[in-house]
Amino acid sequence: MASDDIAQLADALSKTHVGDGELSYKGLGLKLDNAESAEQLARDIKQYQGLRALRLEGNTLGVEAAQAIAKALENKDMLQRCYWSDMFTGRLRSEIPPALRSMGSAILSAGARLTELDLSDNAFGPDGVKGIEQLLKSPSCHTMRELKLNNCGMGIGGGKILAEALIECHRQSSSLGAPLRLRVFIAGRNRLENEGASALAKAFQLMGSLEEIHMPQNGINYSGVMALASAIRHNPELRVLNLNDNTFTKKGSLPMAQALRHLRNIQVINFGDCLVRSEGAVALAAVLREGLPILKELNLSFGEITEAAALVVAQAVADKADMEKLDLNGNCLGEEGCEALREAMENMNKGDVLESLSDDEGDEGDEDDSGNDDDDDNDDDDVSDDCNEENEEGSENGITTNGNSPVSPNSPAEITSFLSCPSAEQLLQLGQLRTHLQQEVTSADVILKIGSLYSEDPETKAAVLDTIDAMLKKLLSGSTLQSYCFLSTLLVMMGLLKGEGKTKKALLVPGQLLCLEHAVQQEYFPKHDASLLHIFLSRNDGVLKSCGSARERLSSALERRCQD
Repeated sequence: MASDDIAQLADALSKTHVGDGELSYKGLGLKLDNAESAEQLARDIKQYQGLRALRLEGNTLGVEAAQAIAKALENKDMLQRCYWSDMFTGRLRSEIPPALRSMGSAILSAGARLTELDLSDNAFGPDGVKGIEQLLKSPSCHTMRELKLNNCGMGIGGGKILAEALIECHRQSSSLGAPLRLRVFIAGRNRLENEGASALAKAFQLMGSLEEIHMPQNGINYSGVMALASAIRHNPELRVLNLNDNTFTKKGSLPMAQALRHLRNIQVINFGDCLVRSEGAVALAAVLREGLPILKELNLSFGEITEAAALVVAQAVADKADMEKLDLNGNCLGEEGCEALREAMENMNKGDVLESLSDDEGDEGDEDDSGNDDDDDNDDDDVSDDCNEENEEGSENGITTNGNSPVSPNSPAEITSFLSCPSAEQLLQLGQLRTHLQQEVTSADVILKIGSLYSEDPETKAAVLDTIDAMLKKLLSGSTLQSYCFLSTLLVMMGLLKGEGKTKKALLVPGQLLCLEHAVQQEYFPKHDASLLHIFLSRNDGVLKSCGSARERLSSALERRCQD
């Protein structure tokens, strides 16, 4: 080693921080290619008594240097925290796995019990995960509390290897009576995609101990989001959930909203740039209304959320005493929508909670003419739009709230015949079977079909309104999420909300609006549900003009209900 290099290394090592059981070489920019170049550093480690934390961030280690450092670690049985991010800059990817194996083996030999391992910003790919696989499976990681692997390029393969290692660690530690209880997991920017995320979700569900999950920018779409949603339900202590810059759409947003209902300790939710869209935002607003009592931050920025949906979200945070930040920037509110949102937040004395709206994408406009969005994928049959909490992964007994397959397989033939071609005469002829219809067949589609039969004939009017009342009473008696999901579908079918999937707009007639006018005045119709309808109706003035005075009557009834 040249004398100049030695002098430079000695100067850098003189800046080493020592204290509180921590030895830090953080940010010194050391280029340690071989055992000779790492000799002084290895000597410092070996001589340090009671080493609990070793910081090597911001340096670069070759294989031989790593082996020299590993040798010094072989007797450090008190080591708990390894801060080894950004440790292989300029190295060949092939160098990284053997370097990691040697250092991991040293930890095993020492019998150390790690609580934190940070290998972020090391672009080691799937092979790098193999380099720490044995360490992660070993007793040295049974006590792991924080695992940080941000920006490591793990890919799908690395995600699967990591998941299996965590599952094996949990299995082995559980057999010894002290199961792995990982609290913090960070793995952003790793190209995990659906397969990697789904594999990790299995590990998360098994552990059930996570308090923070950070997985932004991983190319995860709705199927991966669904897997993660299923897993987080089993982690009741979760405080921070960051899935920024993945792709939810409605099909991921609804399962995620269902999962969030089970969490009482969450404080930070970051779904920014996740294409949550308006239906997803409404579902999340429902969860806000009925839960998440100590939420501090909610990021729904850049999600193609429209003005009305944003206002529903704003109303839902009204009673969140701990709320510090609501980010709805970069959505589709338009200038007037941004102003309306600011005014709404100010009226709730939460103006300082709302983040800047400077990057708003502008009003989408003409929602009623936009149809439904099927551009994400074409396998809608894989995912139910239903929000029944009795069966959160599908419809119950073949009955949904979304207008698809509304008839139970066991429904009488008369009901099936009526729904295929409804008429006032058939409705009256059902007689006592209307009770079966009211209790068993509940969907937005059926509500609108029956509403279309409304007339001023006393017998028909009574039959229609009684049936609508019974159906809505059942649909709106469940959780807020269930009722909001139903109302979202109803709004899509009425052309007041741009939808996704197969739900199509219905042909509207005044009778349907008059039925809703009647319904919103009834005790069973919650005020917050009326408020949701009022927001969407008032923000889409031109959509229901064809229904004439019935639209004005419904609007007035909603306004009165919201002011009660």
